[in-house]
Amino acid sequence: MPKVEISPAKGKLGVLLVGLGAVSTTFIAGVILCNKGIAKPIGSLTQLQAIRIGRRDENKNPLIKDILPLASMQDLVFGAWDIFPDDAYQAARKAAVLSEKHLLEAKKELEKIKPMKAVFDQNFVKNLSGTHTKRAKTKMESAQLLRQDIQQFKRQTGVSRMVMIWCGSTESFIEQQKVHQSIDEFEHGLESNHPAISPSMIYAYAALCEKVPYVNGSPHLTVDIPALTELAEKNGVPVAGKDFKTGQTLLKTALAPMFKYRMLGVSGWFSTNILGNRDGLVLSDQGSFKSKELSKKSVLDYILQPNLYPQLYKDLYHKVRIEYYPPKNDNKEAWDSIDIFGWLGYPMEIKVNFLCRDSILAAPVVLDLALFIDLAQRAKMKGIQEWLSFYFKAPMHSPSVYPEHDLAIQHMKLKNTLRYLAGYEPITHLGLDYYSYWD
Repeated sequence: MPKVEISPAKGKLGVLLVGLGAVSTTFIAGVILCNKGIAKPIGSLTQLQAIRIGRRDENKNPLIKDILPLASMQDLVFGAWDIFPDDAYQAARKAAVLSEKHLLEAKKELEKIKPMKAVFDQNFVKNLSGTHTKRAKTKMESAQLLRQDIQQFKRQTGVSRMVMIWCGSTESFIEQQKVHQSIDEFEHGLESNHPAISPSMIYAYAALCEKVPYVNGSPHLTVDIPALTELAEKNGVPVAGKDFKTGQTLLKTALAPMFKYRMLGVSGWFSTNILGNRDGLVLSDQGSFKSKELSKKSVLDYILQPNLYPQLYKDLYHKVRIEYYPPKNDNKEAWDSIDIFGWLGYPMEIKVNFLCRDSILAAPVVLDLALFIDLAQRAKMKGIQEWLSFYFKAPMHSPSVYPEHDLAIQHMKLKNTLRYLAGYEPITHLGLDYYSYWD
């Protein structure tokens, strides 16, 4: 198979983060600590995962980073916007995710990362009030200010290329409207301050105008509107999203396929989350919660396919709750109570209690997405990158198909895309073992 032409990862890669809170500071500090040899990048496929090349009997399993020209963690340069003026060290201390020892080891580098003033609209995030925000008469002017930030960051740091990742708060749910349907409509909406254009859309627009790949780590409507996917295609920029898949939904996308594979029925799935970080505060607003709820609830419908298996899943009752509980801080607790039934309809129950660390799970996801979306850009890939669905609760997809939520299928698609980019054949079941049945 011919190898795809990929530009080399020369120079530094700028990682522009929207939001300098718990996830961003944990990610940045983690990269600093790993680069110093103090810690390991646990949870990162780009750094630790092997990939099988060829048949099983050939026993070729190089690391992903050894077969593809990924940017090095040593070459990452960080920039950020935030509605609060705290530098990355101050923000990390307030987030209270990392130990004092780890923060002190990274303090010098973290203190140098000071956020740029953010574009903010409290109509989209009701429970936060920002003090470090841009002032502009129109949303188009806000977009131009962001473009200037991007250009200035590149000049000041000397990076050769950039990616932008939304690590900010979940915005209130909105439906797609006429203003979202084309580039012309959207730009007119920016000029006229259309109320259905959110800050995240303004960031995405600015990134795409600067030909910077954009990743949406939250569940709200952003780069998945037709106007911005059209702009991504037009400017030759890859985009991905949405909503980092880290905790409860990660488990769902592994457990639900198991039930379908074995043709076990599911009558009910109750999910509740208890968290106390800024994300929990934001999600205690019903508008922001609805964005998250739709992202988390869509998973089971697509995986279990009740239209194909009505006797097993048609009457499934699925409930999702998120509770803000400040004492938890970043240590989220997720409870799942699952009612299943098997042979002859006999009922059974599964209980899952996941005591996780939200930002610890999210940080390696941010790293992988930064490196993979940069790889896609250098491979001249554009538009929606479905092969990155592995990392998202509500993966973006072509309007002509449904999204793939099954974790195993997502992982296979991710690795086969990487094999293709590296010039290797995809792995299928039609290998040595299959043909040996007729020998």
